[in-house]
Amino acid sequence: MSHDHEHGHHHHHHDDDDVQEHREHGAPLTEVELRVRALESLLVDKGLVDPAALDQLIDTYETKVGPRNGARIVARAWVDPAFKRRLLEDGTAAVAEHGFVGRQSEKLVVVENTPSVHNMVVCTLCSCYPWAVLGLPPVWYKSAPYRSRAVIDPRGVLSELGVSVPAHTEVRVWDSTAEIRYMVLPERPAGTERMSEEQLAELVTRDAMIGVARVRA
Repeated sequence: MSHDHEHGHHHHHHDDDDVQEHREHGAPLTEVELRVRALESLLVDKGLVDPAALDQLIDTYETKVGPRNGARIVARAWVDPAFKRRLLEDGTAAVAEHGFVGRQSEKLVVVENTPSVHNMVVCTLCSCYPWAVLGLPPVWYKSAPYRSRAVIDPRGVLSELGVSVPAHTEVRVWDSTAEIRYMVLPERPAGTERMSEEQLAELVTRDAMIGVARVRA
C-alpha cells in the first residue's frame, strides 16, 4: 500500500473564529465559545429559542444546505470537462464562479478520485475544513480517533466506513491546514449518463467529498 500524506500545518490564529475552528479537539472552550454557550442557555431559559429547533438548524447546515454547495460543484465537473479542468487546476477560483468563497487566506485544492487513486481528507491537528462548499464539519471529522487513524491506517478506516479500496488503488491522505483546504471530486457512478446535472447533484454526499464514501446511483 502506498499513500501520500500532505503535512505542513502552519496555523495562524488571526481572530476568535480561527481560534474556535483551529483549536485542538478537546481543548478548553475559548472565551467566545463560552459566551455563545451562555447566550444560548439564556435564550433557551427565557423560552425564546427551542432547543430542538436549534439542533435541527445546526443539522440542516451540517448535512443539507452546506454540502449541497459542494454537490453542485461536483455535478458541474462531471458534466462540464472545461469546468472540471479549471476546478482541478485552481479550486478556489473555480468554486468562486458559483459564488462560494472562503476566507481570503484560504486556498481550496480539489483532488480527483479515479480507479487508480482514492483520496481522503483529514485535519490531523484540529478541524480545518472547507466550510464554503461543505458546510459545518461533522463531529467525527474533529474526533481524535479519525484524525490519527486516517493517517496511520487509511484503508482500515475506509473499510470500517464501508469503502473497500482495491489493492492496486493508491490511497492518498490530504492533511488540511489553516491555509489550504481539500475537497475530493468523487468518481461519477456508472449508469448516470442520462441524468441531469441537478439529478447528479442529489447523489453526491458530504462524506463522498471528504473521501470516506462513494457516490451511489
